[in-house]
Amino acid sequence: MAIHAHLVELERKHKVLENELHEALLHLSTDDLQIVELKRRKLMVKDEIERLKHSNSATLH
Repeated sequence: MAIHAHLVELERKHKVLENELHEALLHLSTDDLQIVELKRRKLMVKDEIERLKHSNSATLH
């Protein structure tokens, strides 16, 4: 069950980063490096979600 709670938290974090990125892209004054960093963090969270889902499904089989 701890994996499920971790997945829920990661999905929440991914959504927050998605919203931050969207807001940053709307503002022309946003630094390109900030946008790159948000995209990098979002991708890292997505990769972690996929890794956990894959390892969790592998343990169920």
